[in-house]
Amino acid sequence: MNSKRKLVLSKSFEKAFFKFTKKNPLLKNNIEKAIQLLENDAYSSQLKTHKLSGNLYGLFACSCGYDCRIIFSIEKDSGYEIILLIDIGTHEEVY
Repeated sequence: MNSKRKLVLSKSFEKAFFKFTKKNPLLKNNIEKAIQLLENDAYSSQLKTHKLSGNLYGLFACSCGYDCRIIFSIEKDSGYEIILLIDIGTHEEVY
């Protein structure tokens, strides 16, 4: 793990994660792998990270399996890169 990068889970993400994995227990492993990848390299080609527009402008999304997206922001704070996980769900739920 890069010591200059911190992964932070927002309360809304934690709530959405719990709800989503309860409905889709088979995706939990994929989601956990995606979160680990995010922490190591938010732009890993496996994640298909992309910038969002519209009312989610300034945020990013990545894929964590079929029709599963994580919405996050990347912020800089005193030399650290902070990856703030904001939401998770299907394409339809998060956009």
